[in-house]
Amino acid sequence: MKFTRICGALIAAGLALPALAGPTDAALLEKLAARLERLEVRNAELEKEIKALKHESTEITRGLESPRLSENEPELTVRLKAVEKDALEMKKAARIAEGLDGIKVGAALATVGQHAAGLPGQIDGGSSQLNYRADVSVELPLQPVGDIDHKLFAHLRMGQGLGLNAAFSNLGHFANTPNALAFRASGASPDDSVVILGQAWYQAAIPLPFLGFKPYSRETLELTFGKMDIFGFFDQNAAAGDESKQFLNSVFVHNPLLDAGREVGVDANGFQPGFIASYLNYMDRLQPWRLSAGVFGAGERGANYQRSLSSPLLMVQAETQLKLFGGLTGNYRLYGWNRSEGIDFDGTVTRHRGFGMSADQRIGDGVRLFARYGRMISGELPFNQAATLGAELSGSYWERGGDALGIAGAWLQSGKAYRRGTATAWLDDGMTRAAYSFVPQGAEKLLEIYYRYRLSPQFELSPDFQYVSNGGGNADAKSAKVFALRANIAY
Repeated sequence: MKFTRICGALIAAGLALPALAGPTDAALLEKLAARLERLEVRNAELEKEIKALKHESTEITRGLESPRLSENEPELTVRLKAVEKDALEMKKAARIAEGLDGIKVGAALATVGQHAAGLPGQIDGGSSQLNYRADVSVELPLQPVGDIDHKLFAHLRMGQGLGLNAAFSNLGHFANTPNALAFRASGASPDDSVVILGQAWYQAAIPLPFLGFKPYSRETLELTFGKMDIFGFFDQNAAAGDESKQFLNSVFVHNPLLDAGREVGVDANGFQPGFIASYLNYMDRLQPWRLSAGVFGAGERGANYQRSLSSPLLMVQAETQLKLFGGLTGNYRLYGWNRSEGIDFDGTVTRHRGFGMSADQRIGDGVRLFARYGRMISGELPFNQAATLGAELSGSYWERGGDALGIAGAWLQSGKAYRRGTATAWLDDGMTRAAYSFVPQGAEKLLEIYYRYRLSPQFELSPDFQYVSNGGGNADAKSAKVFALRANIAY
């Protein structure tokens, strides 16, 4: 502006001296004066714009300092706040996702309808039953302690209906659970549908050698303690171990001596307290092996935390994974158990010992065979030997890759002491109405066939058929046939 004033003064002085200037010079001076006038107008406009920008900048700064949004704020402020809010929400979501990283949640709902043919007509509960069971499990990884990974596991269960299990048990059948999915909390009132905490345990995985370099470790020591399902750690089987998807009768789900024979001594809900130490060696990644030992509260009071370790169940297991039949995976397990206060079939309390094996092996892309065997060394159950054998075939052979067909047979040999007495079949749980008496002999035999039809990745239907002959070692008993339809929804 000072420059403009100086130029204007010079031009005025020039115009005041017309005598000294020619006509041409006067015209140039007029043009110069006009240009200077336009410059002054432009400069005034620029000054207004600069003032407006300074004001807007001040308003933006003031608006950004405030966490609130206002319709009177500049548009840029509103947009910047919106971007900032979105960024904060994304960071918050990222923190939540980071906190949930590694958490595993599973949920399932299964319903079974069963009808039996060949049972006495007056048996309590009739020959047709419905039941359902719901399960929710959560696995929560904890912050590592050095090289030690550890986690918590919890499992909730609820259900109603005992299916046909009570009827078969009253009739003296060894395979007293034709419906391993049936569940009712603590055997309470049929009207109850109570949620129970079935499992709650902690596990630490310690790489070996201890304080060594973890990336080079090929050995792990796992320590687990809490309330648990023993069959999640012993007697596992990939082809016969999940009653919600595979075989329904308990003699095929677990070793018959441990489950149907009640050697594990679980509480009324099927769980028990325990401690497990397990050594895993995977020097050869294709054929890892593991040694496990566990001590569990067992029996009427030991499994429900009253006298947990006064008469425990001890179990040991050796297992390995082999590549056979051209590199196909197979799992092989050998285990033994000891109970200082086992219960014989006649109620006598004595020491029980036994051993068993569980194997599953792929022999083709869609065929998996399985086998189990159990034998009592000391103690007397209604049956002292048991063997099961079966297979699961993938539906890929008939262009239904999500389906599966399972077939299995079981042989349960009655014990010597049991065969020396007389057994009675009852029509009711109170054992007040006898159906018949018989002298046990031979072995109870079972056959089960199921087809798993996948409607969607989460929804499956399974028709199931079971055939039981010589039930309870009774050669004169009619063969029982059980028809079932199972619906399983799992996430």
